[in-house]
Amino acid sequence: MDERLKGVWPALLTPMNEAGRPDIAELEKWLDVLISQGMDGLYLLGSTGQGFLLGEAERKKVTEVAASVNGGQVPLIIQVGSMTTGESVRLAQHAAGCNVDGISSVAPVYYGSSDGSSAMALKHYESIASATDLPFFPYQLGTSGFSDGLVGFVNKLLQLPNMAGMKLTTNNLLEISTISYSSRGKLTLFSGADELMCHAALCGTSGAIGSFYNVFGPECQFVRNSFMEGNVALATDFMLIFQEMIAEVLPNVWTFFRQAIRLRYEVDIGPAIPPVGNTNRPWKEEKVVALLERIINAAKVNEPNESK
Repeated sequence: MDERLKGVWPALLTPMNEAGRPDIAELEKWLDVLISQGMDGLYLLGSTGQGFLLGEAERKKVTEVAASVNGGQVPLIIQVGSMTTGESVRLAQHAAGCNVDGISSVAPVYYGSSDGSSAMALKHYESIASATDLPFFPYQLGTSGFSDGLVGFVNKLLQLPNMAGMKLTTNNLLEISTISYSSRGKLTLFSGADELMCHAALCGTSGAIGSFYNVFGPECQFVRNSFMEGNVALATDFMLIFQEMIAEVLPNVWTFFRQAIRLRYEVDIGPAIPPVGNTNRPWKEEKVVALLERIINAAKVNEPNESK
């Protein structure tokens, strides 16, 4: 198991132009920012990166640019799931050619096995996992919704080739624990719920992949590392403030991301691709600044890390 595949990973926001296509110049600038921060890795083209709304050629271009700018500095995992298994396989093979560090995929979208089992998802995953030698990180969605249950589903996933871990898109800590103990330490697990970054570590996760780490990557990395080293007081104080901020921001999250990143990093990620974010309202600049300052101050990045 690759020991680098852990820690705090931004689910990369893909910069878009006004036409809803990838803005390569801003993408290069944005990658430079996140890589220079020393983030533990980058997760590309998931829902935060709007990968499902892009064409196959555009997704390949984003992967190529990221691999080129990165030059092996931090690990990269590419989300290759799409509406068809064939496209997912091609994207996986392309990612392997770009020398990234792993691939990830959601289960089939809109379709499921008629008997309620996990057969269709597992067949889809097997085709993707078999297409390359890259470590494979499928999604976990809720309780999986399959008749064989979560433990049964995990046991079947463990039989897949190149199975390395999972991206857990759940805010249910019991589900995270269930996946952790049922995988018997064979899987590297990433929490996908930003608001459970520290909590999920108690349930066996090795890292966290999230949208808000685009804006607050250094702060979240510092707090999670501090928590793992025993600073529970800092983590408790920070996570309560962080959760409150997330709850306030979510109704207009896409406009917040754009305005916050432009203010803090001078990068314009552009508008979301409709229908994503089509009801989001712009924020007053002073409110965005206040939210930025609140989270930055809560992390106490510049203070000594003393266990309490």
